Amino acid sequence: MHSQQISWTPLLVLGYLFYLLLGAMVFQLLEKQAETHFRDQFQLEKLKFLQNYTCLDRQALEQFVQVLMEAWEKGVNPEGNSTNPSNWDFSNSFFFAGTVVTTIGYGNLSPSTVAGQIFCVFYALFGVPLNLAFLNQLGKALNAHLLTLERWVQKPGRAQVVQTLAVAIFLTTGTLLFLVFPPLVFSYVEGWSYGEGFYFTFITLSTIGFGDYVVGTNPNKHYISVYRSLTAIWIVFGLAWLALVFNVGADLMERYLQLKWHKSDLSLAEGDTTKLEDEPEQPRIHIPS
Repeated sequence: MHSQQISWTPLLVLGYLFYLLLGAMVFQLLEKQAETHFRDQFQLEKLKFLQNYTCLDRQALEQFVQVLMEAWEKGVNPEGNSTNPSNWDFSNSFFFAGTVVTTIGYGNLSPSTVAGQIFCVFYALFGVPLNLAFLNQLGKALNAHLLTLERWVQKPGRAQVVQTLAVAIFLTTGTLLFLVFPPLVFSYVEGWSYGEGFYFTFITLSTIGFGDYVVGTNPNKHYISVYRSLTAIWIVFGLAWLALVFNVGADLMERYLQLKWHKSDLSLAEGDTTKLEDEPEQPRIHIPS
């Protein structure tokens, strides 16, 4: 068994590298041209702005753009005015704490004070293992419910059918609760399309967290005070469900690779056996004692 594990590991490494290279090529083909278009459009808009406001020169405009970039990096939305809600009220702070311990890290908001940065390091140092332990227990609880359902309806000769049915119910319910219905809510509250809401949902629950879409950050919308807190709770349970799905998928992929490699080893062994059987028996010389 140990030799089989060593034998198919290089195949997994090669497949992993190939998948990364494939992703790099596809993303380059899809995004590079759009990036060039947006960059040229932005430069054109700056030229139009300078033409309309002749009292400004290019250096002053670049300084103002730099101020906007620094404000955005500090979590301040340049849109609106000073009456925008705080990024660090309790609801937003609760949401930020959730993104820290779950390692989502959208990147649109981060501590700006030295004390806040130091506390964030130690908070994550203890919070990330605590979150992993919590998600592990939550995953075990979900798995226990699946086993309970299987034992409750299990009958002789139907074990495989019941197991398949339990997994199907688990996947369907989780997909509806965490991937299908939430984008509808986000589309209504944030004004996104359903595709954008689904994109945010999956990117969040998979802990990728690019930060291009974040709930509760539009200064032109009025959110209820517990909106982001409820979203954080949804994220925690969604993480547990999606992590369990990923674990099942990884386990199935690993078993598939082991099975394919094991079959190839068996076929080679059978071929060697057949070859030995086909070879004529060599004459033996008897030497008397």
